[in-house]
Amino acid sequence: MTASRAITWEVLESRGFETAWVRLGEGGLRAHGRAVGTVPEPYWISYELETAEGFVTRRLTVTAETESSTRTLDLRRDDAGRWTADGEPLPAVDGALDCDLGLCPLTNTMPVLRHGLHLAPGEREFLMAWVSVPGLVVRPSQQVYTHLGRTDGGGHVRYASGDYRSDLEFDADGLVVDYPGLARRLP
Repeated sequence: MTASRAITWEVLESRGFETAWVRLGEGGLRAHGRAVGTVPEPYWISYELETAEGFVTRRLTVTAETESSTRTLDLRRDDAGRWTADGEPLPAVDGALDCDLGLCPLTNTMPVLRHGLHLAPGEREFLMAWVSVPGLVVRPSQQVYTHLGRTDGGGHVRYASGDYRSDLEFDADGLVVDYPGLARRLP
């Protein structure tokens, strides 16, 4: 791993904040972060994310705490593309390369970096292992990322899933600067 950064986003959709400590290297990413939100209910989240070569998710561990409960999730992807949640198979997301932690702008980074979509033309469709927050339920999610253009420090990429669309701004490292309606990075 070569570059290490701390990034904080205001997460508009949850009326909260997230800070991630991110280590980016040639083809891989490691991060840990914490988030607090008040929507859909007050919660705390802490997570650790590890990718393999090509920014492919290897493991996501998450703890979510609300007033009424504490939940944990140990989400893993093996080298054959099979996923498990807390050791139980998740065949609905087998073959997916990425996790997508709900309300977490960091997890938009992996597919964008893998294909350089923040810097060069292209469009890619992905199956994601999407994780709800604060419930930590894993569901399959079809998502499309489309390069829209370069900026002085990175680029714009359209994110689409179902009827939802948003044009995200990424920095040169492939990290979200602005996710309209969801989150924006604090200086």
